[in-house]
Amino acid sequence: MASLTSISQSHTLLKKPNFTPSIPHKLSSSFTPRDFLFSKTQSFKLPQMASRSYVVSASTTETPRKRYPGEAKGFVEEMRFVAMKLHTKEQAKEGEKEVKQPEEHSVRKWEPSIDGYLKFLVDSKLVYDTLESIIDEAAFPIYAEFRNTGLERSEKLAKDLQWFEEQGYAIPKPSSPGITYAEYLKEISDKDPQAFICHFYNTYFAHSAGGRMIGKKVAQQILNNRELEFYKWDGDLSQLLQNVRDKLNKVAESWTRDEKNHCLEETEKSFKHSGEILRLILS
Repeated sequence: MASLTSISQSHTLLKKPNFTPSIPHKLSSSFTPRDFLFSKTQSFKLPQMASRSYVVSASTTETPRKRYPGEAKGFVEEMRFVAMKLHTKEQAKEGEKEVKQPEEHSVRKWEPSIDGYLKFLVDSKLVYDTLESIIDEAAFPIYAEFRNTGLERSEKLAKDLQWFEEQGYAIPKPSSPGITYAEYLKEISDKDPQAFICHFYNTYFAHSAGGRMIGKKVAQQILNNRELEFYKWDGDLSQLLQNVRDKLNKVAESWTRDEKNHCLEETEKSFKHSGEILRLILS
């Protein structure tokens, strides 16, 4: 093993200037650079040692928490990711669900009827009436954040149903799917804000995407291409949606991870209820 070269006397290595360390010619395997004290301006190099290397241990470094899909972009992206997985392959390329119900096929394969569509519109109005009433009453302060977003559909549906009535169609009463869903929304809104926000998000955002495709298909087949008010928004829809995304992300910032997960877990119930209402179009 090579010996250390002499150290220049013009440099001070120790805090005590009159003390000169005795450097052994042979270094033990326990030798490390910290055995020497030297000033911040000192340049000090160990001589090369054959077949010897030093590894700094990082065993105390904490392993980063695994992120949830979409988490880096905000909680809305997490909700979107979960929702898309619950679509079928026919409905969306990200879908993973198998087709089990008629409404789970691609809209291109639908054969709607006027009577069924009216049932769908009536039940949808009941659900939107309920959602918008809950938001206005705001049992939890966070609900008030979603007043007057521009996504509201209740008044639009009222105009559409009036138009159908003027055309001579009998407007049916709300049916079981709409009534059941409205009651469920009231129940969770009073005690479970995370679950309610899940339904709020999925109802409004689904209508702005797949809902518009359904509206166009129905209009082509049974309404002589008439575009209903239900599928119209005042202002730039993309901006209205972004405004609500920002508010949802802001609200979720105060939630724990468990609360966020609880919200995500509610997505399947949201799809179940909305699917039962969609099915009315094909009845």
